[in-house]
Amino acid sequence: MQAIPTPKTPKFWQATQWVLDPLGYMNTNFSRFGDMFKAQVPSGSDEPWVLINNPKVLQYILTHDTGKEFTAPGEVNSLLAQVMGWQNLILLSGKQHQHRRRLVMPPFHGERLNVYGQVIRQITLDLLQQWPIDTTLDMRELMQKITMRVILQVVFGMHEGERYLQIEHLLHSRLSITASPITSAIIFLPWLQQDFGSWSPGHRFLEFAAQTDQLLFTEIQERRANLDSDRPDILSLLLAATDEEGKGLTDQDLRDELMALLAAGHDTTATALAWAIYWIHALPEVKEKLMAELDTMTNPQDPAEFLRLPYLAAVCNETLRIHPIAMVTFPRRVKVPLKLGGYTLEPGTLVVGSIHSLHQREDLFPNPKQFCPERFLQNQFSPYEYMPFGGGVRRCVGAALAQYELKIILGTMLTQFSFDLLNRKMVQPGRRGITSGPITPILIQKQGAQSQPKKPLQTV
Repeated sequence: MQAIPTPKTPKFWQATQWVLDPLGYMNTNFSRFGDMFKAQVPSGSDEPWVLINNPKVLQYILTHDTGKEFTAPGEVNSLLAQVMGWQNLILLSGKQHQHRRRLVMPPFHGERLNVYGQVIRQITLDLLQQWPIDTTLDMRELMQKITMRVILQVVFGMHEGERYLQIEHLLHSRLSITASPITSAIIFLPWLQQDFGSWSPGHRFLEFAAQTDQLLFTEIQERRANLDSDRPDILSLLLAATDEEGKGLTDQDLRDELMALLAAGHDTTATALAWAIYWIHALPEVKEKLMAELDTMTNPQDPAEFLRLPYLAAVCNETLRIHPIAMVTFPRRVKVPLKLGGYTLEPGTLVVGSIHSLHQREDLFPNPKQFCPERFLQNQFSPYEYMPFGGGVRRCVGAALAQYELKIILGTMLTQFSFDLLNRKMVQPGRRGITSGPITPILIQKQGAQSQPKKPLQTV
């Protein structure tokens, strides 16, 4: 067995590439080394990663991380803990993770989701109607406003009021600190998080965190003191959730779960929506097919109808394939010597799946840089070939809600209004905090009601 290939580039330069251009870093090294290579990148620990894009190897790892061959150690995800805290489903390990998942999972599936459809549709309509005709907006910023309100109402159970507005402002400001590849450095360089005075990024980061936590803990304590079993929001359901011993979640548990849901479900969904709008309007043939399908709906006011449209689903799937918001999976640590993909993995090795590079494999997705929703109508992909929400027992708990949002928000937008894409050059993806997103604004002009004549689609 040969040694896992390692770039000869100095560690400092690899770290710089990873922070500033992670997609380019992965593209270059997978092209050079094949399905696996050892990466020296800043990740919350000093240990290197073995990055992998082979679906069979990933399937083995993600179906055997039960503690015998692999574990999913939360302590190596300290970058996430800076935003979410340690007591949440994403960062817990072993039996703690299994226990928490049983408590948190139920509100995100089945009939519970149906309750949220009209809420999501109404939030979308309200914000679109406030957008003046013939004015240009950054699509990602608009989508952030929509998904923030969805999180606040559907997850937090909060509606109009002073605390609602304060939390909306603080959460947006907190996440905006890491909005570009350069400002994302605060995540990877802990010394930048220190408070050097009011001028420093660390001061703002800590100030926003303290103010947000105060509001969230106040909300949790008030809701706990006035439990209402009829409220459908996810916080109410989590407050009522208990295990087999009758124990529920503490205030700190709830705070960390809410922050995890916000970080993993607000910014990420907004980015996916912006990319979807971009591709729909950049490719006239995609828009034409999608609008033809939307025209077949008997009742566009019923959000459930959007969920039954195959081409709309394919557009959402292809958006998450070509631009997966999460670039990599969570690390797994090897527990025993293993032979995978032609290499020996020693105990202690951290293995990480590259979701971005998996979705760019020519053997799985021919012409991978081409946006082609038809590939999801013509083929079925395994959970280890297409995995925008991760895989295995750590697959994103909010995946169903995110897919639900994508379809309802897109469908509502496209059936109610007409839009023009103003970008003349191809929009490229890049780092945004710990995720990826468009590195230049996606500029969209609202043209009016869908029944009105539309202007010709702008060329990208």
